[in-house]
Amino acid sequence: MDGQQGRQRPESGKNLIKIPSYQEVFGTTSSSSSYSAPTSYNPPLPAAAAAAAAAAAAPSSSSSFSEAFSFLKSSEFYSPPPAPPQPSTAPRPPVAGPSTAASQSKNAILVSNRQKGNPLLKHIRNARWTFADIVPDYVIGQSSCALYISLRYHLLHPDYLYYRIRELQKNFKLRVILCHIDIEDVVKPLHEVTRTSLLHDCTLLCGWSLEECGRYLETIKVFENKPADSIREHTDSDYMSRFTHALTSIRRVNKTDVITLGSSFGVRWKRTGIITVFHIVLDTCFIHNLLLL
Repeated sequence: MDGQQGRQRPESGKNLIKIPSYQEVFGTTSSSSSYSAPTSYNPPLPAAAAAAAAAAAAPSSSSSFSEAFSFLKSSEFYSPPPAPPQPSTAPRPPVAGPSTAASQSKNAILVSNRQKGNPLLKHIRNARWTFADIVPDYVIGQSSCALYISLRYHLLHPDYLYYRIRELQKNFKLRVILCHIDIEDVVKPLHEVTRTSLLHDCTLLCGWSLEECGRYLETIKVFENKPADSIREHTDSDYMSRFTHALTSIRRVNKTDVITLGSSFGVRWKRTGIITVFHIVLDTCFIHNLLLL
């Protein structure tokens, strides 16, 4: 208690810092009446700018933005904007839309990007072709494709054809293996390619030159939408045509022998009917053997 009593609080008004007032600092009192506030820096303006500033300072409700800053056009820093470009009167080329690109790709052979640099592409002249991001090497129809391989490459990579066929899966109805025979000893490698094609339900087409391989691709593309009748054998329905077709199917019987037999046995053929065909065939073979002797 004695220690606390010894620490007596200081009296009020002693040892205090007095903060001066605003008037005492800026000299608004009589003792500092001679003090004047510093003026702000206003650089002199040109005559046109000063007139415009005076006009802008005057209250005017009808002045616009262009009128207020019209003095800028008379200064040395102003340059007029460039003239707008004139529209050209030349007709613009038609832009290929999605439908046009789709129709062009539909009528062309799609070539995979991995076939870039293949000299086979130089021999595809009768059909359009274009590069595309596809799985097979060539898409030659809506449901037909082709894989290209050479026997020389097959000897270096024996498993290449198998993995390429596996990538196709079941996406195409007709899968063609276009094999380029570019080596002399073809027995063993061609046997392996044929076996792989048959096991995976593929059609094998062999070409002994790049031009022949390109012709295969062109032909398949051209006959894509053609019926099967266009490649079938056409036989006439008249008597002489059927007679010639029946006898020329016999070995070593040509059309000259058919005309000779027709002049001798044609009436007999018409009268007796189809039973006499066997007799005509036997007679033809007999006559032909006599001619050979």
